[in-house]
Amino acid sequence: MIDTEPDSVTPEQIAELKAAGVTPIAYVSVGTVENYRDDADAFPAHLQGNTLGNWPNERYLDIRDQATLVPLMQARFARFRSMGFEGVEADNIDSYSNDPGFPLTARHAVAYARALAGAAHAEGLTIGQKNAIELAPDLVDVMDFMVTEECFEQGWCEETRIYLSQGKPVYAAEYTGQGVDWAAACEQARDLGIAMILHNNDLKGPAQARC
Repeated sequence: MIDTEPDSVTPEQIAELKAAGVTPIAYVSVGTVENYRDDADAFPAHLQGNTLGNWPNERYLDIRDQATLVPLMQARFARFRSMGFEGVEADNIDSYSNDPGFPLTARHAVAYARALAGAAHAEGLTIGQKNAIELAPDLVDVMDFMVTEECFEQGWCEETRIYLSQGKPVYAAEYTGQGVDWAAACEQARDLGIAMILHNNDLKGPAQARC
């Protein structure tokens, strides 16, 4: 499986990956809007809140307005499908735990994520939960896999068993800048059955290691 930025690849490259036996997954931020996306102007200004930490080109979305946001995301999913992608990684579903500029709660995140799962499946795509492990009990029945960042460094890889126990894969990334004990991380990943990579923080170039 390869999880990649859809605006950085071509349908021809996706076809080559699939011919080589690789499953291509498209990254998509569902909890923010990035102002450099081709469809950024389609997101109403009143649904855009605070900027996302160190990413000044991103603003949190008011995910309570599913009537507006889900069709916009489904249009993205349809484009990914037309490019040849087989699934999507839904990032930033945990905006409620940050400073989005809206009074969002975990309940809003669950409702939105479940609606997005339906939209992805309607396009024939799989969809993965990104982080926000506390939402897993409410999402594991509709999500097809999970993507984690720093679950070993932060001490919650064990909690992904909720996906693994249902035969749903977990893909984990640890980052070189955190000084993670890679040998220990790999040992836990193997014990759990998690596919794990060690990568640079900027995600540029190949992974440093994998297990």
